[in-house]
Amino acid sequence: MSNLDFIDEAYRDSIATVDSEGKRIWVYPKKPGGRYHNYRIIATIIFLGLFFLGPFIKINGHPLLMINIFERKFVLFGQLFLPQDSVIFSLGLITFFIFITLFTVVYGRFWCGWACPQTVFMEMVFRKIEYWIEGDRKQQIALNNAPWTARKIVKKGGKRLVFLLISILIAHTTMAYLIGIEATKKIITHSPAEHLPGFIGLVAFTGIFYYVFTVLREQVCTSICPYGRLQGVLMGRNTINIIYDWVRGEPRGKINKHEPAVISAPKGDCIDCKLCVQVCPTGIDIRNGSQLECTNCTACIDACDDVMIKINKPTGLIKFGSVESIEKRVPFKLSPRAYAYSVVLLLLIGVEAFLLLSRSAIETTVMRVPGQMYQEQPNNQISNLYNAQIVNKSNQDMEVSLKVADNHGIIRLIDGKKKIKVLKGGKADVVFFLEMDKAAIKKIKTNLKIEVWQGEDKLETIKTTFLGFRE
Repeated sequence: MSNLDFIDEAYRDSIATVDSEGKRIWVYPKKPGGRYHNYRIIATIIFLGLFFLGPFIKINGHPLLMINIFERKFVLFGQLFLPQDSVIFSLGLITFFIFITLFTVVYGRFWCGWACPQTVFMEMVFRKIEYWIEGDRKQQIALNNAPWTARKIVKKGGKRLVFLLISILIAHTTMAYLIGIEATKKIITHSPAEHLPGFIGLVAFTGIFYYVFTVLREQVCTSICPYGRLQGVLMGRNTINIIYDWVRGEPRGKINKHEPAVISAPKGDCIDCKLCVQVCPTGIDIRNGSQLECTNCTACIDACDDVMIKINKPTGLIKFGSVESIEKRVPFKLSPRAYAYSVVLLLLIGVEAFLLLSRSAIETTVMRVPGQMYQEQPNNQISNLYNAQIVNKSNQDMEVSLKVADNHGIIRLIDGKKKIKVLKGGKADVVFFLEMDKAAIKKIKTNLKIEVWQGEDKLETIKTTFLGFRE
């Protein structure tokens, strides 16, 4: 292997933000700008709007999204999901992961650069504040290397204070997605001693977000995020990605106006200005090829296009494309693997949609009391004792009654009531006798169906068995 080959491939030995001694290389990206960056600003406004308004949006009395792992309650688009919905929830997670896989196979890390909360907050919020307070790349480097003066203390301290305030805001919003906006308001408006676990959670979230966006930064994407590591396995030669057109750009070289055109060696369009490297928030050189550190943020595309315009060259030296399309000079097309993932994804979405549409607001479990045999009652009746649990997955209290299908028996609740009240998002445990006439019993174990009714509406039918005998 030649020295040139070794240098070209050396970037694969370690990530761009770690030197040969294993020490971190702090990244000072140049302030981005251009067509794609303007699109990202629009995407960021939409994301931040949804993120901060989400806890306040109610659908059918439920929040738009809530992931309450503490009480095992999950709300998605106003639909309440309880542990009893584990099948639907699990299938939804599988569908989501397959979607992520398919999306990565086809579009690479587009999610990372445009919609991932880590990237959006880091590059489009915290980094913007840094540019505003400390200046662009050169000013930041100079300030960092300068001795501690009143000016440096004010700039560094002011930046950290703003970072802390934004981290507090993000922490409170995140907490609202976990326990709901009402519970979060109680933590904020009451003494910390009254809601100590919630207060500790807010402090912990604030510290985590502050540390992530102040210290870890791009290390989350390059070293911690499992999706960033997985994308190297999922991406192939046909994956659309931000890519350098080496066929057009090589051999690269500086522009020399005084070099005679007759004796000058052939050069590609890349003038080796290194702006694509300076603007990269993870510190990579996109010209080296596909790298796991690349988040598809498109900053290098904007920087390169601006240079190409200035030197009267076509834009698109760095662009969205695939290895296959660059080598063969053909348009991007989907691979057979992408089509296969699409078929599986559509099937899972279909099953998930069916389960959601057929999902009942009430879920009932009926079981005979263990160890109890049948009991003989007056008037030639046989009874079995049952336990039932009724879960209300709607956003309103309900009163329901239990009946035996086809009038094959009578249900008597132990407490003597006719109706069972189930609070919204709650459950009711009931015990009842089911009585049947001896004449209707044909064998030792009889299959029955118990129906759950709310007024004139039948909500659910549950299968069970009845023990008895006929003399």
